[in-house]
Amino acid sequence: MIRVFRDQLFSSSAVLLLMAAGLVGSPALAQESSTPIVLDTITIHGEKGDGPVHGYVAKQSTAGTKTDTPLIKTSQSVAVVSKEQMEDLDVQSAAEALRYTPGVITEYRGASNLRDELFVRGFYYVPRYLDGLSFGADNSYAKLNPYLLERVELLSGPSSVMYGQSNPGGVMNMVSKKPTDTPLREVELTAGSRDHVGLSFDFSDKIPGSETLSYRIVGTGLTKHLQEDFTKQQTFAIAPSISWTPNDQTKLTILGGYQNEPHAGYRNFLDAAGTVFPIKGYGYVPRDFFVSDPNYERFTREQAWVGYQLEHVFNDTFTVRQNARYQSVQFEHHTLVWGSASVDPVTQAKTIISRGASGGTDKVGQFAIDNQAQIDFKTGLAEHKLLAGFDYRYLNQEYRWARNKAIPSINLANPQYGGFDYGALVLKPSDSNDTSARQTGLYLQDQIEIGKLNLSVGGRYDWAKTDIDDLLGTNDHVYDDSAFTWRAGAIYNFDNGIAPYVSYSTSFEPSLTIPNAGQSAFKPTTAEQYEVGVKYEPEGRDILLTAAYYDLTQKDVVKGKWDSDLGRSVYSQIGKIHNHGVELSAKGEIYDNLSIIANYAYTDSETVDSVEANTIGKMPARIPKHSAGLWASYAFKEGALKGVTAGAGLRYIGKSWGDDKNSFTVDATTLVDASLSYDFGAINPKWDGLSLQINAKNLANKNFVASCASAGACFYGEGRTVTATLKRSW
Repeated sequence: MIRVFRDQLFSSSAVLLLMAAGLVGSPALAQESSTPIVLDTITIHGEKGDGPVHGYVAKQSTAGTKTDTPLIKTSQSVAVVSKEQMEDLDVQSAAEALRYTPGVITEYRGASNLRDELFVRGFYYVPRYLDGLSFGADNSYAKLNPYLLERVELLSGPSSVMYGQSNPGGVMNMVSKKPTDTPLREVELTAGSRDHVGLSFDFSDKIPGSETLSYRIVGTGLTKHLQEDFTKQQTFAIAPSISWTPNDQTKLTILGGYQNEPHAGYRNFLDAAGTVFPIKGYGYVPRDFFVSDPNYERFTREQAWVGYQLEHVFNDTFTVRQNARYQSVQFEHHTLVWGSASVDPVTQAKTIISRGASGGTDKVGQFAIDNQAQIDFKTGLAEHKLLAGFDYRYLNQEYRWARNKAIPSINLANPQYGGFDYGALVLKPSDSNDTSARQTGLYLQDQIEIGKLNLSVGGRYDWAKTDIDDLLGTNDHVYDDSAFTWRAGAIYNFDNGIAPYVSYSTSFEPSLTIPNAGQSAFKPTTAEQYEVGVKYEPEGRDILLTAAYYDLTQKDVVKGKWDSDLGRSVYSQIGKIHNHGVELSAKGEIYDNLSIIANYAYTDSETVDSVEANTIGKMPARIPKHSAGLWASYAFKEGALKGVTAGAGLRYIGKSWGDDKNSFTVDATTLVDASLSYDFGAINPKWDGLSLQINAKNLANKNFVASCASAGACFYGEGRTVTATLKRSW
């Protein structure tokens, strides 16, 4: 099997490299002429690993190593989505920004993306980071508006050496917009389908009268209806920041933010009957069907954060950094949940849906700090970039949830709302616990460059303590875990831009869930990964091609299963999951007016060991074996269409299993996206900076099921959305 994937990897890599060779081939030799040759002006754009990206193709990132390292010298899969790409695709969430990234299944809960949930390399609940620090608990409802972000990065595979306890699929790192060296002013107004209206602004400049202080203030707000009846989203976010640079060696940036969502979105569950296959005598559940009640439904969320980034360069050898942030997330959610279907005595179709009321709150407070010392030195032919770090994070979470099944049913064929006194409804507590979790980590990493060979080796030791108080009973648990994780990698950079690499990495995750009463505490979940790949970045061109094969094993997996009698999920440690696959990516500015993104992923996942015998040897639900994407954007520079930029994309989501027993499948789907923009500066130079952009997602309005976790947990994907954005930059 490994030989098959190895052959697939190298044959696919060869195809990508041949394509690149054709794209970057040398121009024909010019004929001799006495006429002077006028060369085009070449603008060189500097880039920092946590800063703006020119175009689609990032060259640097700090996500993989916590140091400013070229991607072509990083022996691991790192994907970067720039602000320009996010703007062209009009992304509405950080998860959506990764739609055209291989190995990533975004919005697997369909249109119900309440907290940027991702599947990466077959694993879900990938942790989210902001500026290298944990952003909310892994399963918290923390979520940022993407307009506040400069870039979104994905580090694929186990990453505990840099980040401590983490999911083996990878880490998503969001990078905040920070004060710029030059003045920036931008205002945009958006309108679109489902009564979408939005207003955003972005200003940055030096503080008047000061050469050492600069500021940036970013704000955005929107209101729109969602695809289910009676549902809406309303949000306002603002993120101020200030940088102090007293000299060339020292920089302090203070970053804050506040996001308020009176209507944060909607989430519910649908049965496979009515979504994956029709209900006999009725057909399919309408995509806009609302199983809850507008008199009861509500979802509010409020977030705030403040932190800083401090760096001081003592000399060419020694640099220190300290990054810290405190964050709070609070949400309240009340909804009526889809229960079971029964027969309508009139039509004899199973269209009578029972419902259960549920509601509660979640309050999360988290403090995180990361201290780093970087030493750059040489030993013989080897250049070292040694990073030593100490990080700490503390999380406190208060979760309260309650339920009541005494709710009138609803008829799919003739839904009626109201007629019930929800104000008098009493919910019975089903979950009530306080969790405090601490992680302290020491890590050491050495990046060694010997000519064209770059080696990386790192190790980390973590102490993690979790205290869970069960406020409804006596099922309290204390986890006191420690773990050593490490990784090693090598990448060789040939003169022609080809860079093959190999790496090994590990991860661990202490459990933050309560086992059933009487069960022993869960062990930490661990994982290891082998990865081999090749990258291609031709010199002087904004092109990056990558191909990777990985083999990833997770042990002591904790999984939840819904218990209808208890009215909550119960957890068990099921065993081992083995994933392997191939990921191909091509991203480039082919010409100065043509940008292309292409990706393909093959993911094979298997439950190797489990307490549920009927899932052993089966592929976990929700994971498509094949997925792919293609996006192209073309800007007209001359002629009647000068100023016009047109973009189009295809997203393919392959067939997946609808449950862990592999008893039914969810069909594959192909979705079409498109964009069209116009720069009014092409008409009159006085209008430079004024543009209009129209985006359409799922242009064909295809009705599809995004995924199913079981026969009672399916999600419709989002239908067609159209937005128009008028932007003024000066």
